[in-house]
Order: sequence, then structure tokens, then C-alpha cells
Amino acid sequence: MTAPTVVLVHGAFAESSSWNAVIGHLQREMLEVVAAANPLRSVAGDAQYVRDVIASIDGPVVLVGHSYGGMVITEAAAGNTQVVGLVYVAAFTPESGETAFALSAKFPGSTLGEALTAYPVSTGGNELAIRPEVFGEQFAADVDADLSALMAATQRPVTETALTDGLAAAEPAWRTIPSWFVFGSEDRNIPAELIRFMAERADARTSTEVPGASHAIAVSHPVVVAETILAAVQATKQ
Repeated sequence: MTAPTVVLVHGAFAESSSWNAVIGHLQREMLEVVAAANPLRSVAGDAQYVRDVIASIDGPVVLVGHSYGGMVITEAAAGNTQVVGLVYVAAFTPESGETAFALSAKFPGSTLGEALTAYPVSTGGNELAIRPEVFGEQFAADVDADLSALMAATQRPVTETALTDGLAAAEPAWRTIPSWFVFGSEDRNIPAELIRFMAERADARTSTEVPGASHAIAVSHPVVVAETILAAVQATKQ
């Protein structure tokens, strides 16, 4: 049996190295792994880029998204027969037309809005970033302070457009592709209550809530994230 390639898609205020510890665990299991550099410009554009990454891979793919990356993988996998599994890591799992901003306000608990700073970009609109002085508390409360400071300095800003774009796909990918969820109980970006709701709506194969884990769960709890991805790989081997 052939194991699918794992494609990791980071979210807003992060970058590909946020998957480093998870990648290490997956590579020790002899899996092929690609960490895509999510542009964070728009849901449609970002999803097209991820589709291009998928198309460059020979064989089936398990697509993994963190945070806003969940919006992107849901769009990128829609109608894509190469994608055999979806893993949502503290991620948005939208229905058609839903936006990241709207979902984040569906249940109480997110403090992201007050942690953001905005500035205009030459292409129009604004970019958003988490203020460095509150990054650790907001995004990575259970991560070592030195590492958290490094993550704050290397965070990738996201456009306001990306967070207010609705899912364009007529049918979200999770309706036809099996999904797995892993998230933290102390997520201050995407409240755990919202993720539980989305996991139930998607009829997830498994939904693992890690007590005390922050939004940066792939950094603070890479083993449980890797184990969730491995479960998806095992279930979708062809």
C-alpha cells in the first residue's frame, strides 16, 4: 500500500517552520512531507497556490491546515480527487460563503481582534499582524518564551481581505473527504467551542482536544498533532 504525501499549510501570523517539530515526527515514519508557503493574500488565490503544490506531487495527498489554513485547504481540496484526507489543526472549517472573521465571532472567547495591528499595503487594503508584545500571550501561551519571541519576529502578516473572503466552493471539501481535528482547550484565536462545533458539523473521524494547549499547538504539542496526521495517513493508504 502507498502512503499519501502530507502537505502542510500554515495559517496567518505563522510560517512554514511552525511545522518543524511535526515534520520531524512524520519523517521518522518515512512519510513524504511538504510544508507549503501559504501566501496569506486571499482565500481563492492561496487555495490556487496550494492546488499547484498538490499538482506537483505524484499520488494522493493528505492536506493539513492550521488556523486560517483551514479555509485554504477546504477551498483547495474541493473537487480535487488527489486529496484523500483533511486534517484541521486548530483551524477554521468553513461552510460555503463563511469567512474566518465571521466564524471567529460565532462563539465567545477569541481575543485576537484586540491583539492585532493593521497597516496599509501598496496593493490596496490592510495587512494584519499580532503585536509582538502580546504575541506570546495571544498565540503561543504554552510555548517557551524565547521560541515565542522568535515566532513573533518571523510571523507572516495576513491581508484583511483573506480573513473576510467567503469560501467560494459550492460544496466544502469536508463534505466529501474524511477529516480529522486536533486543537487546544485554551486557544485564544479560535475558541475551542467553535472548533468542537465545526468538527461535529464535518462529521470528523476523530476530534482531539488537548487540555491547556494554545493556538500554536503544532509547536507546543507536535506529537499529538503528528499522531492525528498519521491516523489520517493510515486510514487513506491506497
